[in-house]
Amino acid sequence: MIAAIRCAVPDGAIVGARVARGERRRPDRTLLFVHGVGSTAAIWDAQLTAFGDELTCAAIELRGNGAIRPDPDPSLVTRAGFAQDVLSIADALDVERFTLVGCSLGGVVAFELWQRAPERFEAMVILGSFARYPEGQRYADSIVAAVGAAGNMREFAQRRAAQLALPPARMTETIEQMACKSVPCYLASTQATWTGDYLAVLPTIRAPVLVAYGEYDAIAPPALSEEIATRIAGSTLAMIEKAGHVANADNPAEFNRVLREFLKEKI
Repeated sequence: MIAAIRCAVPDGAIVGARVARGERRRPDRTLLFVHGVGSTAAIWDAQLTAFGDELTCAAIELRGNGAIRPDPDPSLVTRAGFAQDVLSIADALDVERFTLVGCSLGGVVAFELWQRAPERFEAMVILGSFARYPEGQRYADSIVAAVGAAGNMREFAQRRAAQLALPPARMTETIEQMACKSVPCYLASTQATWTGDYLAVLPTIRAPVLVAYGEYDAIAPPALSEEIATRIAGSTLAMIEKAGHVANADNPAEFNRVLREFLKEKI
């Protein structure tokens, strides 16, 4: 069963999580899932269901993502703030070390958090993400312009979803998760997502790392995942077949298989 929790972060923002903790779970193993800029924590429900009986699993609702109200001041929607959200949920669950599984923005959050608290990581899974997005500021500016042209988040969500190589069954879910966000917080999250530069951080990562990408991902193409894997010693690179940018939801069975194999072999 998936339960919802929420807590206050020291800077005043509110963070939440969708949590699955079965009676048979191993108390010493925790998976923390972090969603992308257009998603909410519900994007990880297939993983919470698949792994929640065995491990403590929490999908984090990042500040300003629309699923947790009230919205924070947009000035608090930053990569540093997102990293603190992860730690706040881990502390609320009384979890010292964890495997962080991050998709897109979630991968960026993993790199930010590694700089701040590497001792908290047991392992890291980076999905459809990047250490430095090519011409990231220009890309962020183009999204800001697209939101302005759309006039509201629902119209923007409908247009954006068409770019994500989604299976037809995923279209409604994607639009609803994106449309629930406020424009100011989404724009702040957009800036945080696409403008970081963590290339120098990658060689410092010593935890076991899985880098995965969707076969049809046009937002974060394979070269960006390959760049990450090349710069992290001992990392594993995997393609999720028949999936786009949010591969864990596009093809959950295959993503879960790859994740389970990584956890079994590396941790």
